[in-house]
Amino acid sequence: MHFGASWLLFRHAQLLIDPVFPWAVMTLVYLVASLLGYLRTEARQLEIRGTFSHYMSPHYVDELAAHPERLKLDGQARIMTIMFCDIRGFTSLSEKLDAETLTHFMNSFLSPMTEIITERKGTIDKYIGDCIMAFWNAPLDDPDHATNAVQAAQAMRRKLVELNHLWQAEAAYQAFLPVRVGIGINTGECVVGNFGSHQHFDYSLLGDPVNVASRLEGLGKVYGIDLMIGEETAGCLDNSALIELDLVAVKGKSEAGRIYTLPPERIPEDQFIDRHSELLGAYRRQDWVTA
Repeated sequence: MHFGASWLLFRHAQLLIDPVFPWAVMTLVYLVASLLGYLRTEARQLEIRGTFSHYMSPHYVDELAAHPERLKLDGQARIMTIMFCDIRGFTSLSEKLDAETLTHFMNSFLSPMTEIITERKGTIDKYIGDCIMAFWNAPLDDPDHATNAVQAAQAMRRKLVELNHLWQAEAAYQAFLPVRVGIGINTGECVVGNFGSHQHFDYSLLGDPVNVASRLEGLGKVYGIDLMIGEETAGCLDNSALIELDLVAVKGKSEAGRIYTLPPERIPEDQFIDRHSELLGAYRRQDWVTA
């Protein structure tokens, strides 16, 4: 364009204008703008990787970095599935270990459990001592969030069996009884985003379903069950092996809800479910002998 304009001015107005300089300036402006855009994109991707790489799977982080427009760090309401996983009797267990051994034990527990959660599209919210809090369906959409959370819980059960064998083979842990965990899973609408102060904040979530998930994990102690599943989560699952445990109002809730569990392995479903239904019927009629 510049060369054409220069030729026309010279031919019709006898004005000689060097077209190279404006062309070079525009090319330089384009290159600088492109470079700045590239640097901004790279900085954004590095920020996302640095923020989420410690509590999401690498594949999930790559997807988030490749599509940063999907990331919404401001508070937003979403249907989430939340998991709490806690070591049973951790206080008495930790009293038997020195600081170095306890640190090694916790790392050997948290690392594989975290890997299981992140492999199934879960996000680690935080570690609370020996407790893992995780959630699904944020920051990226996961239409199968309830299924993925329950599958993660089943995998964690299986992994704990392996870990107990390894720990009992180590001299430092030979006094252990097998380590047991409690897992509570619940689904509902939460607010998720960056919460905290100007000095420190975390990507986390708030809402009543979070409290219910925590209560369910604790309620497992009452029933002697290591996996407690809330009614909302159970409603999202297509799993005929679900076992209804009871109808309870967890602490802080006025309305009762059904609670469920899953056996660690497959069972003869028809026979078991029929017998279990008879148990629940007798239990709710207060026919304790039959129950």
